[in-house]
Amino acid sequence: MVDSLSVPPGLETALGAALGEELTSAADRDAARHWRELPAFDPSPALPEGAQPLSALVQGPPALARVLSQTGLVDQASGEACQTLLAPGQVLVSREGAVWRWDGYTIRAGTPTPAAVRLQQRNRLSVLQRDVEFAAADVAAAKSACEAAAEADLAATSAEKEARAQRSAAEQRLEQARSAHQQLRARAAEIAARQAATEAQLQRLMLEREEASVGLASAQVAENALPDLGALRNAVEAVRSELSAARSAEAEARAALEALMREHAVRTARRSAIAAERANWAQRATDAEYRCQELATRRETAEAEYVAMQAAPGQVATRRAEALDALEAAEAAHRSASATLQHAVDHSTHSDRAARAADASLATAREDAVRAEGAAGQAEQAWQAMEERITERLGTNPAMPDPPAELSPEIEDKARRRLERLLKEREEMGPVNLRADVEAEAVDKQIAGITAERDELTTAIAKLRGSIGHLNREGRDRLGSVFEQIDRNFQALFTRMFGGGKAHLALVGSDDPLEAGMEIYAQPPGKKLATLSLLSGGEQALTALSLIFAVFRCNPAPVCVLDEVDAPLDDANVDRFCTLLEDMVRDTATRFLVVTHHPLTMARMDRLYGVTMQERGVSRLLSVDLQRAAEMAEPPRLAAE
Repeated sequence: MVDSLSVPPGLETALGAALGEELTSAADRDAARHWRELPAFDPSPALPEGAQPLSALVQGPPALARVLSQTGLVDQASGEACQTLLAPGQVLVSREGAVWRWDGYTIRAGTPTPAAVRLQQRNRLSVLQRDVEFAAADVAAAKSACEAAAEADLAATSAEKEARAQRSAAEQRLEQARSAHQQLRARAAEIAARQAATEAQLQRLMLEREEASVGLASAQVAENALPDLGALRNAVEAVRSELSAARSAEAEARAALEALMREHAVRTARRSAIAAERANWAQRATDAEYRCQELATRRETAEAEYVAMQAAPGQVATRRAEALDALEAAEAAHRSASATLQHAVDHSTHSDRAARAADASLATAREDAVRAEGAAGQAEQAWQAMEERITERLGTNPAMPDPPAELSPEIEDKARRRLERLLKEREEMGPVNLRADVEAEAVDKQIAGITAERDELTTAIAKLRGSIGHLNREGRDRLGSVFEQIDRNFQALFTRMFGGGKAHLALVGSDDPLEAGMEIYAQPPGKKLATLSLLSGGEQALTALSLIFAVFRCNPAPVCVLDEVDAPLDDANVDRFCTLLEDMVRDTATRFLVVTHHPLTMARMDRLYGVTMQERGVSRLLSVDLQRAAEMAEPPRLAAE
């Protein structure tokens, strides 16, 4: 029955909600589910006041006459009030899809039905068929415009060839004589006029090309939006062939237009070059005149100098003889001075050698004296150290003992053994560290610096621990408030997406919110409360979408990308998902980029981007503005009504 109805635009939802699945039954009596043609009511029961019967709005087969006459169209506000006035068998319905039946059965507005979707698709199909006809007319107009553009291109090409010949003749006449200057200017003005005419024609062609592009884009949008029905395949193929022909004609016109623009640019450059050459030749003529005047002046000056220089050769000969005499005297004086200088250099070299030998002897003597002073100082220091050690260890007078009156071999051997023992003790004591005080002071300073750094680190650690504690407290407070807000949004969105049920979020694993994990508990309508992992694929997808949008309501982002989120959903849930997207766009001003292959989702979007293959092996990017397409398709539909 749904294919036999003629429904005005805007009543698809109302009729689909009122009859529902009954529209899918057949009119054939042999079918398992069918409609029988019964006589009309005599008299027909009256509907409540303000209700308009659908039989006056919808055209259908006689088998639906009774049900259409007893189904009234009312406003959304007055439907519930009139439900109690209905007679048995009568139904009230609103344009939004709300249903009030005589027995109390009620359907809320916005509940999708397959019959309403199919009726909308049928109306959309009729609109697209009209769009295809308009597109065919636009293609024919574009073809005629392309042919006119080709003729205009040929005319412009011939005019350009003629202009080139005239310009070549003008250039030759310009090089031959300046008397043809006025004629060249006249021809240049004529070329400028033709160029202006050509530019106007180019603009007109570009406007026609844009109109043809708009028509082609509309035809492509209509072609891509057509359903895959066998009755339209032949028409679509015909439109495609016409579009291919129009596209090829457009490509030829575009190529011709580009060639004409290139030639126009060459012509403009040549005219600029001619003007520059003309100015250059004029400047060269002015420079030549100035050069001639300068050469004449220089010639007069040279002639005057020549007259003045005629007596110069005699003066030059006299000066040359005097210069030769002076040169000979100078050379003699130079030779005498060279001999004197050589003798002085030899004497200076001998004196330098003697001075260097004396300096070396003096340096050697100074080194010996310094070395002797160092040895005496070391001996004095060694004696002082030995004196201190003797006083410290032996407690005796460190003064040197008086030598014995007579040195016997025993005394000498005893003294030698004592000397060896003392030398051994000195070697065991090791060298004396003369920088011990300086090193001790440096170690004390280092210890003091390390102690200060330790105190600073201790203070910094205490401050850092206090800051960490403050951040943890603030993080717990913020996380708790945000978690509660997200939980409230999640519960509301879950109930909306599932049409009932309940769900909530919980922190598990630890009492500290910063270390705890999150668990999702959901209870779809008719099921028990369970975790997310125990739900089906579609239920998990709807629950995850509810959580994502709950987070977005707390912290909206300017852009959100959703990749195949509607793949596991059925048509009813896809419609709920699209409605939620529209509400999110209105509430949060977020722009959603949805990657999808679902036709219902694509039909609810504002703009489509995709890749199509009109020719085998050739892919093309496609962008469709659905709102703009609907605006373009609206006037023809009104005219058809």
